[in-house]
Formats: sequence, structure tokens, C-alpha cells
Amino acid sequence: MTDHPLKPETKAKLEGISVATIATALYKRGLRNQAIQDVRPLSQKGRNMVGPAFTLRYMPAREDRNTLAEFRNPEHPQRVAIETCPEGHVLVMDSRKSAYAASAGDILITRLMMRGAAGIVTDGGFRDAMNIAKLDLPAYHHRPSSPTNLTTNEAIAINEPIGCGDAPVFPGDIVVGDDDSVIIIPAHLADEIADEAVEMTAYEDFAIEQVRNGASIIGLYPATREDSLDKFAEWRKANNR
Repeated sequence: MTDHPLKPETKAKLEGISVATIATALYKRGLRNQAIQDVRPLSQKGRNMVGPAFTLRYMPAREDRNTLAEFRNPEHPQRVAIETCPEGHVLVMDSRKSAYAASAGDILITRLMMRGAAGIVTDGGFRDAMNIAKLDLPAYHHRPSSPTNLTTNEAIAINEPIGCGDAPVFPGDIVVGDDDSVIIIPAHLADEIADEAVEMTAYEDFAIEQVRNGASIIGLYPATREDSLDKFAEWRKANNR
């Protein structure tokens, strides 16, 4: 597990920041591949998913190891991951970017919600997606998928480094998902990314207000004119930002 636990104040800041803004802050630090590709929310929740990563890794299934009888095994890693993911964490699954077979279904994900998880992400698919979408739990996948995960994938390892949608995910990294997508913040950068992204978000809110009032983006976004910064300072004061 990480030596950089998520601070409550950092979590609160990340709950109000878009994934796109975080991606820019990470890009400034040379990190270009932290966004999980080809995942989307099953339904928009109007709030950010924020929590440390707890991971599950799938591998290609070998037929003799993955019959339906395997689900009776109390040590089956998929079931164990659902029952051991800590409260407030996000279960992130490496499903080999394959939505041919489902990573989980609504019964398991309902159990994850009842245990207090912050959300769930897979670069594969979920079965019963129409039911998962109604849960009060942020959930992200590539697309709905009906075949059971045993069809092509075997859950093999819990809480080790994984790749999810081409993004590297280490246990304890901070997962942020909004109504668009999901990004992974290395745990040791979470505090500074949150602080910087709050500042970026304030300016972005100012800029879009200016654009709606008819302003040109030249010199405004990015702020290359001194008067843009002067107006921003006045705006922050007036809006308590």
C-alpha cells in the first residue's frame, strides 16, 4: 500500500475538479498517460468519484481453470476483491481492455456499494449494466457485456500494480472520475495536483464566463495579456474564489 494516504482536504478539492483539468496538471509534470482510455460512466452522478485505488487483475482464461464451478470457490479472487476492497477505495480492474466477457455484474457491484466503496472502474464491461447505472455508486466501463467473466478472463491477482485502459495504476494511487472519464493521480502527487487544479479551475470558470460575455479567447485562454489577469483578480475577489 502507499505511504501517501489520501488527506480529507485533498479529497474535498479533487471532488470539485474535472478530469480534464487534472490531466493538464499531470501533463505539466511530464505524465501523459494517466487517463484511463475508452471508459465512460454508466450514468452521470453529478459528483466526482475520488478514492485510493484497490486493484484486481485479470489474465486470459484457460478453459480447465474457469468453469462455472469456480464461482463456488470462496477464495475466487473476483469475489475476494469485492469483499476486501476497503471502504472509500475505488476498485480498479485490469480486464485486458476486453469487454467480450463481463468484469462483474450488478449483484457483486451492489455488494461493493454496501461495503462503502467509492466506485468501480474496468477497462472491460459490466453485465446488468442497466441495473448498475441505477446504483448510488459511480461505475465506469467500456460497454455492456453479458457473458460471464469466466468466458475469456480469469481473475488472478489482487492489489498489485496493473494497467487499466493503458494507464498505470499502483495500489493507493488516487482515482478521480467525473461525468466524462477517469484519471489516475500518483499518490505522492495528489496534494500538489489538487492545489494546482483548484487554481486552474478558478481561472477556467472565469474564462468561460468572459467568453459567454463575448470575449475573445486570444490573450484570455491562456492568460497572455496582463489585463486578463487583472480582471481575473477582480473576479476572484467578487466571487470569493
